[in-house]
Amino acid sequence: MLCSVWFLFTQVPPVHLHSSDKMVFRKPPDGGWGWVIVVVSFFTQFLCYGSPLAVGVLYLEWLDAFGEGKGKTAWVGSLANGIGLLASPVCSICVSSFGARPVAIFSGFMVAGGLMMSSFAPNIYFLYISYGIVVGLGCGLLYTATVTITCHYFDKRRGLALGLISTGSSVGLFIYAALQRELIDLYGLDGCLLIVGALSLNILACGSLMRPLESSYSPPPEKTCVDKVPDQYFVYHEKEKTVEENISILEKGYVDEKCANNMPDYKQDSILNKNVLSSINVNEKDTYKKKVVEQTNFCKQLAKRKWQLYLNYWEETVVLFKNKVFAALFVAILLFDIGVFPPSLLMEDVARSANINEDDYRMPLISIIGIMTAVGKLTLGTLADFEWVNTLYLYVTTLLMTGVALFAIPFAKSYLTLAMLSGILGFLTGNWSIFPYVTTKTVGIEKLTHAYGILMFFAGLGNSLGPPIVGWFYDWTQEYDTAFYFSGFCVLLGGFLLLLAALPCWNACTNQSSKLPPNTYSYKVASSA
Repeated sequence: MLCSVWFLFTQVPPVHLHSSDKMVFRKPPDGGWGWVIVVVSFFTQFLCYGSPLAVGVLYLEWLDAFGEGKGKTAWVGSLANGIGLLASPVCSICVSSFGARPVAIFSGFMVAGGLMMSSFAPNIYFLYISYGIVVGLGCGLLYTATVTITCHYFDKRRGLALGLISTGSSVGLFIYAALQRELIDLYGLDGCLLIVGALSLNILACGSLMRPLESSYSPPPEKTCVDKVPDQYFVYHEKEKTVEENISILEKGYVDEKCANNMPDYKQDSILNKNVLSSINVNEKDTYKKKVVEQTNFCKQLAKRKWQLYLNYWEETVVLFKNKVFAALFVAILLFDIGVFPPSLLMEDVARSANINEDDYRMPLISIIGIMTAVGKLTLGTLADFEWVNTLYLYVTTLLMTGVALFAIPFAKSYLTLAMLSGILGFLTGNWSIFPYVTTKTVGIEKLTHAYGILMFFAGLGNSLGPPIVGWFYDWTQEYDTAFYFSGFCVLLGGFLLLLAALPCWNACTNQSSKLPPNTYSYKVASSA
């Protein structure tokens, strides 16, 4: 999954931001301690995504342990893999506010704690919280933290660094599929989850090595509240009253209130108040009034700024969806994730439903998917770098081939054919590595952050909905054939829609230069720990 943002970060210049403590970050060293960051980020992805991506092994045990339907049980794995994408804005804000190191350490506790709590689950609903939400959210936070800290340390070699850490999740899927099966045979389901949770505590050691790239503290000069609001955020430009005018209004209001309350019953209190006010220093009173006016103006301008950013965000969103290719890409990624994620979760149960003898297993099917996904990421990513390769058509080709492979699953009745289909699906799933390329060619580099965030949200939605839908089909028909026909149809439909949208207007979409509205909404993540 990390490889899906490879191109995004290779095209964005290094961001030098100030934290709440006003740390000034150095220029990315493109080496040195950065290679330590690459290693620990790789192992962080390996440890946190290993079990959720290989959840298909646990899925079989949960079916036997709780006796629930396949659709209801599939929600556990789908939440664990989809909640991180759905909550990506929250994860970005957390890393931006607290830094990569604290977030990584805290998320390590979340992943380990969620896995260990899952070993004591009394029912499937407990697993929704402990494994689905807690582990899934922890993985999302770790994903954002590792990408952020890596991008801080690398500029020219940023693509290479992100490519190396991207294989962590795929290698984790390959190893954890076999590891969890072996642990279940030796110690049972509960013991397996406890041991896997204990292994995840190594994320704390990895997180502690994510040293922020900082040089020195530079406390800023004191500014008034109005000065802290940049001029470009004064979006309405109406004439504001001066401080003296506002003070005169306050004094006039005070005199009017005094005259209105000047009645015989309050005469003694008025004389007393007058004596007290006269004892106050005139300069201090003026200073207080000026502060009141400044705070009022600041709140007013801040409200206007937030409202304008909100309007600009939705304005740009509408502009994005007016692009036919982007609208088709939005539908394609949603349908793709609905259809393609279930095999990685349910392939082991498909083999069991086909009455395949466990003695015939040379390697877990999920492990084959994992290792071929890593191969697919590297191969497709390399192809996308050639000038003669149209990345949009390459992506459409992977969608159509994936749909055909899903249609072929019901005809696979042996371990060999299922293993071949698992390898093909794993390789084609590596198209995540070229998805940012396609998005960039569709909307342009200026709008990539906004567009990619929208697409990733719906990718997470597809990840969350796909396995339960396939499970419900099985509960309804008592066989997987209809379910995988539905999955294949979804992927093929998305591929054909994207192809039809791209053919007539591809050149217009790639050559069109669109101007962004002011104050474009985007996420900027900085490490300050």
